[in-house]
Amino acid sequence: MTNKIVHIGCGAGFSGDRVDASIPVVATLAKRQGPRYLIFETLAERTLALAQKHRRKDPSHGYSPFLEAYIRPILKTCHESGIRIVSNFGAANPMGGAAKIAEIARELGCTGLKIAVVEGDDLFQFLSEEEISNYPTIEGLEIGDNEVVAANAYLGARPIADALAQGADVVVVGRCTDPALVLGPLVHELGWPEDDWERLAAGTMAGHLLECGGQVTGAYFADPGYKDVPDLARVGFPIAEVGSDGSLIVTKADDTGGLVSAQTVKEQLLYEIHDPANYFTADVILDISQVKVEEVGPDRVRVSGARGKPRPDTLKATVSIDGGWMGEAEMSYAGPNALKRAQLAVDVLKQRCREIGTNCPVRFDILGTVSVHDGDGGGGGAAGDWPDDGDYRVRVASRGHDKEGIERINQEMLSLYCSGPAAGGGFRQHLTDQVQTASILVDRTLLATRIRMMEVSA
Repeated sequence: MTNKIVHIGCGAGFSGDRVDASIPVVATLAKRQGPRYLIFETLAERTLALAQKHRRKDPSHGYSPFLEAYIRPILKTCHESGIRIVSNFGAANPMGGAAKIAEIARELGCTGLKIAVVEGDDLFQFLSEEEISNYPTIEGLEIGDNEVVAANAYLGARPIADALAQGADVVVVGRCTDPALVLGPLVHELGWPEDDWERLAAGTMAGHLLECGGQVTGAYFADPGYKDVPDLARVGFPIAEVGSDGSLIVTKADDTGGLVSAQTVKEQLLYEIHDPANYFTADVILDISQVKVEEVGPDRVRVSGARGKPRPDTLKATVSIDGGWMGEAEMSYAGPNALKRAQLAVDVLKQRCREIGTNCPVRFDILGTVSVHDGDGGGGGAAGDWPDDGDYRVRVASRGHDKEGIERINQEMLSLYCSGPAAGGGFRQHLTDQVQTASILVDRTLLATRIRMMEVSA
């Protein structure tokens, strides 16, 4: 029997990834023979939580804010070339995302484009807020009495495969597992049954390698002098060639920078894997402990040996909780004795915060010293560790539900213009509403998915 090959490229690995990265991927896929797909993975837990807040403010919003920037440059070419698109653009509002794609399609003349929306990840359709709050958390904060903004389960590949079987050219999903964006097309094209654990494992591994975009092609891998990557500014995004026998080759878009090597693939393979022998997904438990990675040509790596175990009885769900507000404010000190002036600014801010009686967590940093790793938030380590003359930036950050109190802390930084050490400048502040997340496990039989289709007319 002929080994059927499915070609799947990735156009984004997170919400805010390069908006032009998919263009060379599409150009490469257009030259390939056989089934071809383009995925966009744009939905981290925090991204979904913020999307839920946006939808509460405006019910027409809540899908990926980058949807149009990603879709508009490539939609017409994909439609004319037969490249099908699968993405979790939907976030908190899959129907809204699909409607926006249909609007863009009409403007581009993509008549007849069929768009499918996969629904069923919203736990509020099946459980009350009280019931959700009573679930024990496996990650993140305890839900407790905090307001639950939203709760979304990670759907698997089967609804995506069903949507493609109904003729969808574009599939829009809300919350699903990241590898499902790749596994869904493979299940549809190759007819893998629900209990073919070995092939489902191979497809899930392919999805895991593609889900972060340029990470597997040299981006985020690069470390000059240790792990050099050519032409990183033009890094090409990945393409997987997956066979009906479960074979997998990872490559990248033609005429682009970056690289695909055994090393880049191994790094991405282990990314976010807590237990290499038991990586739980909605479709299969993936075991990569015996995987073999081989370079078989320039920017071509074969990955084999994935094993699968029966899928879990539960699905992971992200619970989004109202997190109040976060304030940040910054001021720069430069030139002779700059570090001492920055340290004095921090001392003044600490005393002012004590005097105004803030009741929220506050952190003080001096950027340019050890602010990233300084666990006590003390503002740059011991005196004398860093040169007094230089360029330093003082930062104060606070969070909590007392919006006025957080605004007051930001205001204290602003007041340092005239009420602080000499020559502070470059003030900047932010105040943003926050959503925190917790993870729970729910019985998969509680959920029911639904596919809604729309077709773009002239």
